[in-house]
Amino acid sequence: MDMHERPPADGGDGCLVAVIRIPVKIVAVLVVLPVRVVWELLVALGRAAHRHVLGPLYVHVIGPLLRGLGWLLTVLLKLVLVWPWVGLWRYVLTPVGRGLAWLCRGAYDHLLAPAGRILITYVLLPLGEALAWIGRGGMRYLLAPLAKGITWIGWVLGMTLFVWPWVGLWRYVLAPVGRGIGWLAAVAHRYVLRPVGLGLVWLAVAVYRYVLRPVGLGLGWLAVGLYRYVLAPAGRVLVQAWHVAGLITRALWRGLKRIGWVLIGWPASQVYRYVLTPVGHAVREVWRTGRAAVREARATVRRALFGTPPVEPARSRARTLGSTTAADAAPADEISLPRRQG
Repeated sequence: MDMHERPPADGGDGCLVAVIRIPVKIVAVLVVLPVRVVWELLVALGRAAHRHVLGPLYVHVIGPLLRGLGWLLTVLLKLVLVWPWVGLWRYVLTPVGRGLAWLCRGAYDHLLAPAGRILITYVLLPLGEALAWIGRGGMRYLLAPLAKGITWIGWVLGMTLFVWPWVGLWRYVLAPVGRGIGWLAAVAHRYVLRPVGLGLVWLAVAVYRYVLRPVGLGLGWLAVGLYRYVLAPAGRVLVQAWHVAGLITRALWRGLKRIGWVLIGWPASQVYRYVLTPVGHAVREVWRTGRAAVREARATVRRALFGTPPVEPARSRARTLGSTTAADAAPADEISLPRRQG
């Protein structure tokens, strides 16, 4: 059978896809193919340069040079920063410190220690014993009587200045004044404060019994009547009005929802179903067709350059333009070889 007379397979591409695929293939061959060829050449050139030029140069020239520079820098740093200080510590400071320590130990053992023992034995101990004897004699015959005299004089002065004046003030002034004030307070309590307090208590009882209690009972009765005959009926009326307003609001809301569905929702759903869905399907088919054409062009270029066998591009399951269900079979190739006659 001739390839032009081959019947289309089930679920073929259709006229729209065939019309779009040919320009896309032309654009892919004229634009994508040269760019891809140039990119592959640049990648191959870069790999060859890295493998045959940059790698050996780094291994045989740059690497040894860097290692030599690192060793030289390490040696210089040791010469400048480490070895001078090590030599100074090992050959100067350590011997000088040991010599000073030996001199200090010799001076202490042969000079300071004997001088200290002689000073303590023949000077400080006799001087301390003499001072102790003098202190004991002075304490017994001089300081003890003097201390007793100072104590007696202090007692007399303390009593004269701090005790006897306060005792006299309490005995002859404060106590008589306190007794007089107590007598006056007792008289005032018996003849003034007690009668005044009893009068105030009687007045408070009378005000509560004949003024506050009747006024409170009247206000309570008024509050009960106001709640029973005014506030309770008004509250029930407000509750009923609230329920009625809720029913009216719900009815209005349902009406507005129905009107909104009729005016906006239903037209939008019809536009989405009969306009946007077919357009989206068409755009998706165009996009898939373009991707398939680009993949076929890349496979052709790879086969022409490297001689690899062509690889059939993976295709997703095709969908028809009029429905959202997938077709049973993938679309057939636009150009296929004639079947071998058996």
